[in-house]
Amino acid sequence: MNYFLVKSEPFKYSWEQFNKDGQTFWDGVRNYQARNNLKAMKKGDLVLFYHSNEGKEVVGIAKVVKEYYQDPTTDDPKWVVVDLAPVETLKKPVTLEMIKQDPLLQNIALVRQGRLSVMPLQREEFDRIVELGNS
Repeated sequence: MNYFLVKSEPFKYSWEQFNKDGQTFWDGVRNYQARNNLKAMKKGDLVLFYHSNEGKEVVGIAKVVKEYYQDPTTDDPKWVVVDLAPVETLKKPVTLEMIKQDPLLQNIALVRQGRLSVMPLQREEFDRIVELGNS
């Protein structure tokens, strides 16, 4: 299994809306590195949902329910989406500040490449963030 983190600005698409929808395709990715991360996602992989700009916090866990396919919001074949479904809301959000202060999370892409919207995580990083959010 692989682990990832995706970002969404809550005013555009929030964790609450994602839970109401029950499933969505993850569109709008227009960065090659982020696109390659979408292409690396496999059905069943777990994904942390991060509210960017407002909140700056991990709020929940999703899973990949359909692997990458052409982004239906564009005719450009370079861009892809995956389908995600919510799994669990964290008991408390894990803020960017908490992540930056945690010695186990110093090399996480969220800290090193703050503008990247889709990023891989090591299992230990994923587990640590979930632990912080459920403690």
